[in-house]
Amino acid sequence: MKNNILVIGGTGKTGKRIVNLLNNLGHHVRVGSRSGSPAFDWHNPEGWSAAVEGMEAIYITYQPDLAVPGALEAIEGLVKVAKSNHVKKLVLLSGKGEKEAQLCEQVIIHSGLDHTIVRANWFNQNFSENFLTEGVLAGHVALPFAEAKIPFVDANDIAEVAVKALTEDTHNGEIYELTGTEGLTFEEAVSIIAEATDREIQFTGVSIESYVAALRDHKLPEDFIWLIEYLFTEVLGNPSNSDITHDIEKVLDRKPTSFQEYVEKTASTGVWNLVADQSI
Repeated sequence: MKNNILVIGGTGKTGKRIVNLLNNLGHHVRVGSRSGSPAFDWHNPEGWSAAVEGMEAIYITYQPDLAVPGALEAIEGLVKVAKSNHVKKLVLLSGKGEKEAQLCEQVIIHSGLDHTIVRANWFNQNFSENFLTEGVLAGHVALPFAEAKIPFVDANDIAEVAVKALTEDTHNGEIYELTGTEGLTFEEAVSIIAEATDREIQFTGVSIESYVAALRDHKLPEDFIWLIEYLFTEVLGNPSNSDITHDIEKVLDRKPTSFQEYVEKTASTGVWNLVADQSI
């Protein structure tokens, strides 16, 4: 059976992968983004109904993160719109170890609709598609909480789990916590990238205070700085987030993509061979 599925954040890291997988399976996919038709914008609730109309399932990823102020109210509003448009299933991408995200989860769980919660944090792709890319390209990554062991999870694995949840009823009511195969420090992760790319990439551990000050020196927006500080202190500072789970293997019947596998595949694209513009 082919379904009508709205993928909110359909141009983002997990969303674009989910859209491709669903299209390959022959489902009718609507990309939920500000450039979509109809458009979906978290800051424009008046347009949500048009984006949701006719959809049977919705993949929900909230930008920039479920921890930020206003996220809970937005999720509550979206659930109301979904129910009024007779949506049958919701799949929420949540933050593993984020207390604020769990409040949003409860809205989904008590919505009365079929649902699946997918928890994850610290994607492999943060090194190639997000805020850690610049440091890798520049040959020097400086980060706080250098001693933390992180079971980085691959965005492709998250997408495959989400597609299963969106299209198969056996996952209704489940909460999946997704991790990679092993815990790595940032320094260990950077070393693996350096070896695969045959480049020298230094790593320096810094205090969270120094890191936040450096972000401000670069004139980054305060809401972005707040979120990054939150993710380091609340997520990396939570010992339970070092735990390795087996939910990917449970759902996909295979082991998660290892960080080594991710690095080898990504290195072959040449994305880390570019020379960073030092004038920026």
